[in-house]
Amino acid sequence: MTRMIHVFERTTYEAHEWVNNLAGRTGWQSERDVLRLLRTVLCKIRDHLPVNEMAQFSAQLPLILRGMFFEGWQPKVTPVRERHAADFIADVDDKVGDVIDYQGLSDIKAVFNVINDQISAGEVEDVRACLTQELRDLWPAP
Repeated sequence: MTRMIHVFERTTYEAHEWVNNLAGRTGWQSERDVLRLLRTVLCKIRDHLPVNEMAQFSAQLPLILRGMFFEGWQPKVTPVRERHAADFIADVDDKVGDVIDYQGLSDIKAVFNVINDQISAGEVEDVRACLTQELRDLWPAP
């Protein structure tokens, strides 16, 4: 008999909430592509944060998304020196631009809005405060 472990059920449900929220904002049909966009933007944010802020932010992510958030992280190269919004957008474009539904900046902003919905306003403000003004301008205040 297979028994479900509650923490796995809960984190799966929470991760689906994030993906469904983002799918609703972007209008994308493929949950796989939505998850790729979400992961890409979360990792770009991660790479701009000092370690302490990254840890505080990640603590509010569902466990599954937290694993994706840290996958591939290279502490010795973060925080990145890239300070321009255009570079941030271009990097997301490079990783997600092959998705037929991808609309660039509007989809990136959709991820920021999902984060605003799912993470405490105080933590969002702390994360935004670690970013350059150009990057903060992309991310609507919660």
